[in-house]
Amino acid sequence: MKTKSIMPHLCDEKRRSFLKLSGLLGLGAAGAALLPTPQAEAVLFGPKEYKVSETRLSMGSFLSITAIHPSRDEAQHAIGLAWEEVDRLCKLLSRHDPSTPLSHLNRTGTLPQGQMEVVEVVARSLYHHKQTGGAFDITVQPVLDLYEERFAAGRKPSDAEITALLPRVGSEHIRFANGGVSFAKEGMSITLDALAPGYIVDRVSELLTRRGVPNHLINCSGDIRTSGTAAKGKPWTVAIQDPAKHKDYPEVVSMGTGAICTSGDYEAFYDKEKIFHHIVNARTGHSPVQSTSVTVKGQSVMDADALSTALFVMKPADGLAFVDSRPGLECFLIDHAGGTKKSAGWNKLA
Repeated sequence: MKTKSIMPHLCDEKRRSFLKLSGLLGLGAAGAALLPTPQAEAVLFGPKEYKVSETRLSMGSFLSITAIHPSRDEAQHAIGLAWEEVDRLCKLLSRHDPSTPLSHLNRTGTLPQGQMEVVEVVARSLYHHKQTGGAFDITVQPVLDLYEERFAAGRKPSDAEITALLPRVGSEHIRFANGGVSFAKEGMSITLDALAPGYIVDRVSELLTRRGVPNHLINCSGDIRTSGTAAKGKPWTVAIQDPAKHKDYPEVVSMGTGAICTSGDYEAFYDKEKIFHHIVNARTGHSPVQSTSVTVKGQSVMDADALSTALFVMKPADGLAFVDSRPGLECFLIDHAGGTKKSAGWNKLA
């Protein structure tokens, strides 16, 4: 998954530093052993309201679930079922585990019928690819692999090396047939880092609501879903990370039921100048450098995450025009000079 840069008021700089040192979007067994054990708490806010929360390592990052409910036991039970769903979906959608269907697709170029969650997420990626004019593209994984390999060896990838990979890149080379998915070109691979965590968060939110816990917040390293209200009926409060890490939040957002996600160049990057980072323009093979942070609010975490990535690739003016033309979406952009731009309805309660 893509490293995130938006969070509730639970800032953990050690986690951020660890993720950068661990390599882009994945943890090995040795790295995972360095992380703390799962954390859980239940706080009574009044005679009929508990705040029940739990945080675990999942998908190469931290995932936290917070529920507001009259019954501590019912909330804890629902959260337990939510973790089972997280584990089930991770076993399908992780590209770091070689046993998952997604890893099989990347390794062989084909995935047969029967892995509907994977097909569903890939299909949604093609929708966003078309809607954004190609700005969102999950087939950039070969370029990211090149970045990682070259910087691990102590040098930058050359323009020639990047250009040589571009024939493998392009979502138009993804094929669907008989309930499965395949690649039309040899050497292709995909990353669902900008979709899978949001998809899982959305599914977990649906499960909690079905189980009678409509008031909750789920945060997967910045892929955030809010539902209902926080404690004492107040809106959920989410702060957008300062890219300069001065802890001066550029925006603090009140949320009802909705989703909010940020893409930034300052959490997962390969060089000190942040010219090479985890977001790649599929047309050029290079990382875009016009923005340093793009936040999108919407109704689906998966969609907000994908679109924050797409808007990061777009020119800021084009990204704002894109969002303003689509109901239910809002965005907040920060450029490298610290300037900010907002979509027309950004300040509305989600």
